[in-house]
Amino acid sequence: MKRLTLFFALLASLTLTINAQEKLDDILPVRGLCISAPVKDGLDEFIRFIEEELIPKNVNTLVLRVDWNYAYKSHPELRDEDPLTTEDVKKIVQACRAGGIRVIPQINLLGHQSWHGKVYALLTEYPQFNETPDVVMPAEGEYEWPNPDGLYCLSYCPLHPDVHKIVFDLVDEIVEVFESHAFHAGMDEVFYIGHEQCPRCHGRDKAELFAGEVTKIRDHLKKNKKELWIWGDRLIDGKTTGIGIWSASMNNTHRAIDMIPKDVVINDWHYNRPNPTAALFALKGFRVISCPYRKAEVATIQMHMMVGFRKYATPETKENYQGMMQTIWTSAENFLDYYYGRKQFDSDSDRGNYVECFNTLFEEINKLKE
Repeated sequence: MKRLTLFFALLASLTLTINAQEKLDDILPVRGLCISAPVKDGLDEFIRFIEEELIPKNVNTLVLRVDWNYAYKSHPELRDEDPLTTEDVKKIVQACRAGGIRVIPQINLLGHQSWHGKVYALLTEYPQFNETPDVVMPAEGEYEWPNPDGLYCLSYCPLHPDVHKIVFDLVDEIVEVFESHAFHAGMDEVFYIGHEQCPRCHGRDKAELFAGEVTKIRDHLKKNKKELWIWGDRLIDGKTTGIGIWSASMNNTHRAIDMIPKDVVINDWHYNRPNPTAALFALKGFRVISCPYRKAEVATIQMHMMVGFRKYATPETKENYQGMMQTIWTSAENFLDYYYGRKQFDSDSDRGNYVECFNTLFEEINKLKE
């Protein structure tokens, strides 16, 4: 890591000199934050955070993990308790628009239909969509990994004949209310796919199943001239690269990288080491965004890699290297508690410090225009 840090520090000094006269939008077109949508009680503070922190930091993209935290009109049975209303969403949209920030809503599709012992709304209301109907969910607080069922999160069956009618109603509604050019479908960490418990998917090629679902969602969005964004981990060969089971695939979905449309935008997340997989996606023809989380050194290296890739790429691939997006994997309210010093990080925690990572990343990004 120290050698990598030194190498990319040298690269950083070179790119800073070369790019001194360029606009930040030319150097890193996407400068993003991905975070959960706020709860209603936290809305006003979240909007202040947009106005007083994100805009001055030159953030220009905000991916909001909405999931069930919206008062859906098409399927009110899928709402969280006391969700954001249309009026609430418009406040976020207006604050972002005033500061030149594009908002992209996310609903987790395919995977992440549960978390530990909690089954989320789609499979609670429509259990027939469950890819693994015989998996018994642990009681709340009793989840452990690894476990005999290989359970991380439940998935819906991509071949169920009724699932997309429900899902696409939600997608269309949330894209419209956020007035967005794109939709983020998640699709990370899909461990349950082509499972033996599913009468439709069992025995089918997992890569083809994954690619088919990505393509189906993309084609639906394309009808309304909207983009699809997804996490990139299921498209990386975890064994060949040595990246492993979490931020790459060990269940053979990686071959889908050659089966999905090239206009899907890939969010390439790596949190513990700066794996240079942005080049993999860019050279395959995809636009790619590197996504750190909790380690400031890793984020800084990823950022300078992205600047270097973009600077020295061929004209054919330069625009595939789109930029950076900080990810935050806690509630917006919890993040703001740490951000504003109402809570303190445990120095011994292996989760790292995502506030430090966020601040460092955007300090380094903004140095690029000095």
